[in-house]
This record gives sequence, structure tokens and C-alpha cells, in this order.
Amino acid sequence: MSIPIHQYDAVIVGAGLAGLAAARELKSAGKSVVVLTKLHPLRSHSGAAQGGINAAFAAEDSVELHEFDTVKGSDYLADQDAVEFMCKTAPELVRWMEKMGAVFSRNEDGTIAQRPFGGQSHPRACYAKDRTGLTLLQTMFEQTNRLGVDFLDEWYVADIVYEDGVVKGVVAYDIKTSESAIFNAKAVMFATGGYGRAFKINSNAHANTGDALSIVARHGLPLEDMEFVQFHPTGLAGTGILMSEAARGEGGKLLNSKGERFMEKYAPSKMELGPRDLVSRSITQEVLEGRGVGPDKDAVYLDMTHLGEELIMERLPELRDLAITFLGLDMVKEPIMIAATAHYSMGGVPVNIAGNVKKNAKEFVTGFYAAGECSCVSVHGANRLGANSVLEAPLFGRHVGKTIVKDLDKLKLMEINESVAEGMVSQIKRLIENNGAEKVSSLRGELQASMTENAGVFRTKESLEKQIKIIKELKERYKNIRIEDKSKVYNTDLQEAIELGHMLDFSAFIVEGGLMRNESRGAHFRNDYDSRDDKKFLKHTFAYMDKEGNIKIEYTDVSLGKFEPEARTY
Repeated sequence: MSIPIHQYDAVIVGAGLAGLAAARELKSAGKSVVVLTKLHPLRSHSGAAQGGINAAFAAEDSVELHEFDTVKGSDYLADQDAVEFMCKTAPELVRWMEKMGAVFSRNEDGTIAQRPFGGQSHPRACYAKDRTGLTLLQTMFEQTNRLGVDFLDEWYVADIVYEDGVVKGVVAYDIKTSESAIFNAKAVMFATGGYGRAFKINSNAHANTGDALSIVARHGLPLEDMEFVQFHPTGLAGTGILMSEAARGEGGKLLNSKGERFMEKYAPSKMELGPRDLVSRSITQEVLEGRGVGPDKDAVYLDMTHLGEELIMERLPELRDLAITFLGLDMVKEPIMIAATAHYSMGGVPVNIAGNVKKNAKEFVTGFYAAGECSCVSVHGANRLGANSVLEAPLFGRHVGKTIVKDLDKLKLMEINESVAEGMVSQIKRLIENNGAEKVSSLRGELQASMTENAGVFRTKESLEKQIKIIKELKERYKNIRIEDKSKVYNTDLQEAIELGHMLDFSAFIVEGGLMRNESRGAHFRNDYDSRDDKKFLKHTFAYMDKEGNIKIEYTDVSLGKFEPEARTY
């Protein structure tokens, strides 16, 4: 069977805000570009972002304050040159989105409304009610589609074509038919989102299985800062479905079983609007100490009844609907139950500000780029501030798109043949024909439950070592899986089996990085090392996986700047 080879100037994998922004820049410059995505673009996880997008617009605010809040929030692990670039570019980026047709909520004087978010010195989250991500995603897709970008949705990218330090394209298959294809390009960009599905309680879409990360790692390329996984303070109890930080930004209060507004103990100056890592730990601590609520005493209350129905319906209508649908609780009339939920990936594929993927601490891969949550340009360091991710994705997506436009003048279309697809084709054949005794759903469930227990909000040397053993055992059992569906049409069993392989690989990076980092910093909290150690660990983790799955860890310097590391208090 011959495998078709399609040629483009650029291939973009992922159709969220980062991928769409890059595609728009490339098509506007007259370049041929295809966007490959395993979902329809409007189902990309960017659409789930609720609360807002940061930009320092207000007279009392400033770009420098935005930079400081971001660096402090990152527990000083963010690269300050990248933070400066992001914060300076933010106001222009929001105006760009607005001019494309994004409809933001407004103040009475007609200016874009901004709400307060955790860890911020001033209200700077521009918002569209509580559906900001969807508003921006719809606008971006509409305008990108209008330009005539090629979209191939329901295509699964299984590998990059990588030889001698150069990426020459990607190998993919059509989910609808299981037929393979090769996409040969001068430039490849990953914009595939995060990896929250590795945890049992998470706010991520089912598609967020971190495929891009392990695809990169399997070629011996590094992943950066993977141990830093953000837990959002307010996921709906039991499901983890997100209750946006906007709820606390509008005045929501956190209460324990005694009716105490417990954030007074943990962040007296910021209260519920402390940074996410601190609020998540505080909620989890209240539960662990027996002050939880609900049938299993594993949640706390988020009380918004004092805000009144008019404000809730004006600014938080989607959140109200979610709580009614999934908890049967109406936030207008009663407190709702929430708990910490795995939410965001600070780590990922290491890139510079221009989006070039790093081969190691000093060299770059030719023709390979990344942006958005799957990348690590390190504007978030050890902990992201709310509304900075909805900013990062289109901002760096657009910037990387512009980078690729310039680079295409010197990049060449490298010749490839059908043999590059052999790995993917044989993997699919093996998974379909394998008749072992293990089920994908069982292994995935064990991975998620154990990651939540052993590598979650709180970690120790013992829990992380235990998790390393569990992942090794699961990898062995994965070799013995069986999928029931042997067909070629919309074989979701096959897709989930491939995704589980990726989840097992990148989860090992989270755990190994956490075990080696003997300190607590941002979202990485070690009960056995409960303070930050700047002498040893004011550094980025660069981790490499060999052919046997063993992980080697190195450390690289953080790009410091005008904000010197100091004690992080709120």
C-alpha cells in the first residue's frame, strides 16, 4: 500500500489559540499551511478557558507590575526576558483580537472590563462574561478559515520525521478511516495543549493526553520543567470540572465545614485571590485536617450567594449552569462544593521566545517550533497566574507564526519517502492484532489514580519513588493490552491505546523531575523539603529519555532580570 506524501511550507499540529494564531500569520504572508487536529478546531481546549486574558490597560496598572506579578507568581523560575516580552506585547495582542471581532465585556464608559485574578496587583483580566476562551477561539477560527487555511480535523499525528537535527514533516493517520499519510514541510509547529489527563481529578478535555511531549521525548529531545503541574483551586467536587477563578475574582468566598473563611490563615493580604498553588494547597490542607464538606468530606464550599442573582447571571452564567448540571447546586441560592483539580502544565517542549525547539541547552532543532501549553518558553516558571495562559497561547502563537514566515526563506523542503511512516503503521498493526489480557481503560485509571495520590498537590520522596515503580509496572502491562474494536472506521479504542502509551511516557518525566528537585517551589510541593532552595534549584529541569525509557536529568540556568528572588508572601 502506498502512503501519500503531502507537501506544505508549514504544518501546524493543534488548532487552539496558539495554532490558529500561527496559521493566520503564515497564510496572511502567502505561505501554504495545513492545520492537523484530532478534534474540530472549535472543540480545542482553548474554548474551555473561562475567566479572562491579562493585559495592563488601566491607568493604575503597568506593564512592569504585570511582569513583577508574573515573576513572583512563578516563584522566580520564569525566564524574565520571556515574561517582559509577553507583558509588553499583551495590550497590543488584546487590541488585535478585538479588531478581529472578539466581543469583550465592557465598562459603562465603553472600555474593556477587567476583573481581579489571583496573585495580581491590579484587576487586569479582560473578559467576555465567563466564556473568554470560547469567544477568542471562535473569532480566531472564523478569521483563519476566512483566509483559506487548510484544516484537517480528526487526524491523529503520531510522529515527527526527525533526522540529523532537522524536522522534515509529520506522520499521521485519518481517524475516520485509519488511513496513513505523510506531511512533508519546511517547518513543523506543535501547538497541542497540556497533559492534565494524567491525573484522576482534572479540568482538562479528554483530548489533553500530552501526545506531543512523548513524541518529542522518544526522539531523544529534552522536556523542560515537567514536574511543575498546576492544580486549580476550584474544580467541581468529584469531577474536577473547572469553576473559573473569575468566581473568586467577583468576590466568591472559600469556607470549610466550620463556616470559617480559612484563607485568612494562609494568605491574609490576598485571601481567596492568592496565587493558585497556595490556594490549592490551603484547600487540600483543610480537607486533610478533617474540615472538608460533602458526603466524603473531600471538598470545601465556594460561596457566592452574597453576590446576588443579577451579577451572577451577568458575569458568571456558564459557571452557574455547570454547578447545577454536575452538582445539582445553584450558586445563586447556596454554596457549591469544590476541590483542587489538575489543570495546567507549566512544563513542556523547551523553546526560546521565537518558538524554536531546543535540542539541548545550547542548540536548536532546525525546522521545528512549538507554542502554547505544550511548550515551555517559561513565562510561568513554577506556577502560572490566572489569565496568563489565555494570553500566552495566541501571543506566542502569533509571534512564532511570524518567526516561521521569516525562516521559510532559508529553510528547505527535505526529501522524504514512505519508509518514515513504518513506525506508525507497525504500531497500529501491533495494537490492533495484540490479544493480551490488559484493558486500556483499567491501566489508564490506575495511572490517573496513582498520579493523583503520589505526585499530586503534596509529594514526598517515598510517594514519588512509589510512583516510579507503578509507572514501570504499567508500562510492562501495557505491552499486553487488547482492544476490542479491530475496525478501521473511527476506531477510538485504537486512538486511546496510542494516547495511553504517551501518557505513561511523559508521566515518568513529571515524577522523575519531582523526585530530583529536593525543594518546594510553586506548584511542586515536597512535604519533606517544605522550603525553596535557590542555591541548588533556581534552575530549569532538562530531562532526556533513552531508548529503554530511562530518564536522565540536567539543569539549566534561569534567565534572571530586574526582579531578584525574594521570599514569596501574600
